[in-house]
Amino acid sequence: MTRTTPPRPVDVAALFPALAAHRRTATRLHPRPGTPKADESSVGGPLLWPADEAWPVCTAVHTRGKGHRLSDVRLGRRVHDEARGWALTPQELRLLEGTTRGRHAPELRDDDPVPLLAVAQLRTRDVPDLVGPEGHDLLQVLWCPFEAHGPHRTIDVRLVWRRSADVGAVLAPQPEPQVVGREECVPNACVVHPEQVVEYEYLGLLDEELQDAIDAWEESLDDDDDDGEGYEAGDSDALVSYATYEEYEAAMAAARAAEPETVDYMSDLSIAPGWKVGGFASWHLTDPAPVDCASCGSPMPPLLTVAGVECDGASHSWIPVEDRDAADDPRVIDPVGVRLGRGLLRVHTCPADPDHPHRLSFQ
Repeated sequence: MTRTTPPRPVDVAALFPALAAHRRTATRLHPRPGTPKADESSVGGPLLWPADEAWPVCTAVHTRGKGHRLSDVRLGRRVHDEARGWALTPQELRLLEGTTRGRHAPELRDDDPVPLLAVAQLRTRDVPDLVGPEGHDLLQVLWCPFEAHGPHRTIDVRLVWRRSADVGAVLAPQPEPQVVGREECVPNACVVHPEQVVEYEYLGLLDEELQDAIDAWEESLDDDDDDGEGYEAGDSDALVSYATYEEYEAAMAAARAAEPETVDYMSDLSIAPGWKVGGFASWHLTDPAPVDCASCGSPMPPLLTVAGVECDGASHSWIPVEDRDAADDPRVIDPVGVRLGRGLLRVHTCPADPDHPHRLSFQ
């Protein structure tokens, strides 16, 4: 099934022609739980990895045996997914009793090589905004699932570019770490539904005149909303007009649904939420920070954005048309199960030379 982002509530480029200089495309991946194959684009699926090529490992010194068993993480998610919000049965609770954090592999030393975890595989034929070294059509992303690397104590991300036609026999089974640092470092196996969309740069990085114009426009929308006299949810006089509190809540929900949705540049018109390739970086939790190549100084745009959720209350307008009736389904809102930093990880690469070391940024 395809995934289709609804048209933006407002043609912001028509309102502000200067935004043409701050326009960029991005490919939303729309991962959804599934069973991807090794030759397909996926998140958390098997990789098209040559059988005669060593699987990458982490050699940095850090605790390896303490955390969550990878098998337990997957078991717990399967149990909760099958319960679908209902209370867990005694049998399910017994299954989960042993799936707690602990020292599950005491035999592992802090310097033992540990297999990296497969995170994503993307083909250029599927993802329009995926650009890598010349002649390479396949990006593979792996990481060490322990937030213990470097001065900022983050995960260690590895990028592997290859020519898919050069891969003969595929490695199977593929190595995995026995233990992971946090459950939120483990992606669910997901098929992807790539869709290219248009983005506009983060508001705080636009020139001051354009920022002021957008701010004034948003304030005018707020003024228009305030002109009408709406019912206040806290109006105690209205409570007595309903036979039960449930009737009152139903009436309030209907009234809220009938109200026009507010439109906001940052939430609705600029940067798409969720897993994506390309596009712009959002700096909604911190001040904008330069991400420049350590080798040549070139500004590094995001290659891949890893998001904790596909959308939230502020970005509700980006929910695909095909998912509108299931917008509260965890498999739509949080299909991958990964949450790094405060919810957002970006992998930046150098546009001047893809072989230059990549960088990470978090929000």
